Amino acid sequence: MIGLETHLGTVEISQNYFSKLIGNAASSCFGVVGMANSNARQGLRSLIFRNNTYLDKGVSVRNDGGGLSIDLHIIVTYGLNISAIVKSIVNKVRYTVEQATGLTVKKVNVYVDGMITE
Repeated sequence: MIGLETHLGTVEISQNYFSKLIGNAASSCFGVVGMANSNARQGLRSLIFRNNTYLDKGVSVRNDGGGLSIDLHIIVTYGLNISAIVKSIVNKVRYTVEQATGLTVKKVNVYVDGMITE
């Protein structure tokens, strides 16, 4: 849970909500083929449930003092400009999270874990 203090009280947003919001935003960017597993829990889940796809795959969100720190593990299309893809993802994820939740995104780390030719 990530908490937000307001004049009305504390608002807590679940990790699952953030993961789905961010996963959807990142997956819709041009050049992103899919998300890669970012931790052992996601890797084990993908081994057990092979046919299912999850929007939280490859997403990690932490409350880092004054804002959120987001880690994304992606797979991109071979032959495209990786720098342009990453800039697009960072801008879209930052905008989407700040508009949907009102929380400040401190940093977005994007890790390119693979490339696929299409």
